[in-house]
Amino acid sequence: MTDAATTDEQQISEDDWAAAMAEQGDTEPAQPSVQPAQIFQQFGDAANKPSQIHDFEMILDIPVHLTVELGRTRISIRNLLQLAHGSVVELEGLAGEPMDVLINGTLIAQGEVVVVNDKFGIRLTDIITPSERLRKLNR
Repeated sequence: MTDAATTDEQQISEDDWAAAMAEQGDTEPAQPSVQPAQIFQQFGDAANKPSQIHDFEMILDIPVHLTVELGRTRISIRNLLQLAHGSVVELEGLAGEPMDVLINGTLIAQGEVVVVNDKFGIRLTDIITPSERLRKLNR
């Protein structure tokens, strides 16, 4: 193709585009502008409180994985393979130290072991605040 033919095609395409835009502008009815406040709910509205409570209740039945951690240790594979019935594994945690309570692997509290009706439980002694969690992540 020659440069003149390419220029003519571009001109036709641009003209067609301009004509289509002008035609669309002529045929569409003018729509009133909508304010964002009419589209989105305001967080501070008192009328929205019941729906917000209902939305919060939707997540209350989501299961999470709660773990109580007695302690941790690192051992070699050689020592791991030598473990047998009655073997003792030394943990980093000290006797009498509070145990960590984790939700989905995140530390949220510490507590002490209790026995109720022959079942183990944990009494929470310290709840970890979000700011404390961030501080521990930076260590």
